[in-house]
Amino acid sequence: MAQNEKLMDALQAIVTNLSQQADGHALESRILASKGYAKLADKYAEHAAEERGYVEKIADRILDLGGVLSNDQKEPMPLCENPVEWVKIDLKISVEGLSALKKIMCLAVEDVTTYDILKDYYKDEEEDMYWGEQQLELIEAIGVQNWLVQQL
Repeated sequence: MAQNEKLMDALQAIVTNLSQQADGHALESRILASKGYAKLADKYAEHAAEERGYVEKIADRILDLGGVLSNDQKEPMPLCENPVEWVKIDLKISVEGLSALKKIMCLAVEDVTTYDILKDYYKDEEEDMYWGEQQLELIEAIGVQNWLVQQL
């Protein structure tokens, strides 16, 4: 398989998986809002919107490169009623996603435009990972109840 074909397949995988994540974050936002955690709900609604923006950028890049988009079947994404457990799940998704994204960036190293899009996406995901780590450290330091109060 040619390098460009591998890259196109990898970009399509990002579109598929990231659109699923965006939907999951939007739904999780609604769960959190229903429980009164407005700040956390807003955080995840904004996160979903950012992800949709990257889906559009990467989908546009596939089309720019002459590829064909597909709306592939997506794996179910877990949702969670417990905000702390949700932060743990989301952190795990970020860590795994960053690892996969590094490999895809290697495929794009000679395609500067694609590489720049992926680099920006990587930075955004890395920031999300650090946020998740920070929240879990904060929970450990101040306790779950105090952290939850901050999310109202």
